[in-house]
Amino acid sequence: MYRNLQCAIVATAVLTPLFGLPVHGAERSRAQLAARPFESDELSVTPSEPLKLPNSALEPVDWNALDGWAADDHAAAFGTFLASCRLLLRPVVPEGGTRQMYLALRQVCRRALAADPITQEQARIFFETNFRPLRITRLGDRAGFLTGYYEPVVEGSRFPTGIFKVPIYRRPPDLVPPPNAGGAGFSNRGQSLRRTASGQLVPYYNRGEILDGALDGRHLEICWIKEPADALLIQIEGSARVRLEDGTMLRITYDAHNGYPYVPIRRILIERNIIPRNEMSAERIREWMHANPESAEEVRRQNRSFVFFRIAGLSDDRETIGAGGVPLTPGRSIAVDSSLHVYGTPFFIQAGLPLTGEKRSVTFDRLVIAQDTGSAIVGPARADIYWGAGGGAAQLAGSLRHPGNFAMLVPRELDPVEAGAQMPLPPQRPPRAAEASISTPPAKLLQHLSHHYDAEAFRNNPEAVLQ
Repeated sequence: MYRNLQCAIVATAVLTPLFGLPVHGAERSRAQLAARPFESDELSVTPSEPLKLPNSALEPVDWNALDGWAADDHAAAFGTFLASCRLLLRPVVPEGGTRQMYLALRQVCRRALAADPITQEQARIFFETNFRPLRITRLGDRAGFLTGYYEPVVEGSRFPTGIFKVPIYRRPPDLVPPPNAGGAGFSNRGQSLRRTASGQLVPYYNRGEILDGALDGRHLEICWIKEPADALLIQIEGSARVRLEDGTMLRITYDAHNGYPYVPIRRILIERNIIPRNEMSAERIREWMHANPESAEEVRRQNRSFVFFRIAGLSDDRETIGAGGVPLTPGRSIAVDSSLHVYGTPFFIQAGLPLTGEKRSVTFDRLVIAQDTGSAIVGPARADIYWGAGGGAAQLAGSLRHPGNFAMLVPRELDPVEAGAQMPLPPQRPPRAAEASISTPPAKLLQHLSHHYDAEAFRNNPEAVLQ
């Protein structure tokens, strides 16, 4: 039934005008291009085995099993996907475990760029034709986990002053990323190292060592801000807009981390009974830190993870640039574990999220695109939704800590059902000597058997016969 439905969708997109619209010339070629999921090119993908992700459970599902899929704004998701496509088609192709997915996404991106612009319904058909949804969870888990983040806006200075005395650091040149990592927003797994003057590699400085001055005098400061709590918030969120003395808006975004596991400050404050769980929020944490500076620094040191930044621009007229290299789209861009997922991968997420100012939850069923990462985003079904900048975005992001069902959209070139069906069966093994001798009893042995037994009985149960 599923195959018949797929064929019907493809045939509709290729052989007839879409929803009564005329299909002529370029429009016809675009519709045909969007409907050929297995088109080959110079980067054809021939998977040797079905797609696998470490410590992950993958389950193919039908589109109609995704509640809310048909009602989503697929055109908005398609536009966000296109932004990643323009970078996915660069000539540099990564090595390692994500290469197979990267190459398959490139093929889909070629079809997406050729099909643009398309209507809402055509966008839905494009995703359904070129991808297959796979339920994804960490092994042993029943669902994934979803949080939100935003871009803080803070006051800052190019130079340290009596007011602006908290530095924001760029990536140090002696920081050596974890193995198989590279570029901005490198993997959240593994230990970042520091190369000493003698060439020895040792663990990089932790938060406490940096607060004690390990980076002083190295001219790594991008800017200075007022509050240590804001510096921690910027590290958690992964980007910020810093309004400088002359009114210039400095944009900074995540570039690297020191390799230590992220320890949530909220967890420490709840465990120590400092802030009740039902009162916990980013603003509540900030207020407590401002009122208790000495205790706050001790708490911050418990989180040894530290984030470094890069300058992303000098304006405030566009969204922040994610680690995937493209401007993020509020409500459509997510941060994922970049050691497992390729930037540009679509996910359909189903979760009950409080997206209004009321204390009730509303259903969140939305197609989103992986375009960012963060040091706390670890695991196959873990995502941080980007909500934009400013107070409204902060309110949305700060209230989200919810389970969610994740469906990863995998290019049909990597469809595990198709790949498994195309895998050749292993060659038949020749029978072992012992098996061969039992399956065909020697003629002389049969001649000496009692008349109470026949050859058929011997073949079925030789041990019983011989007894």
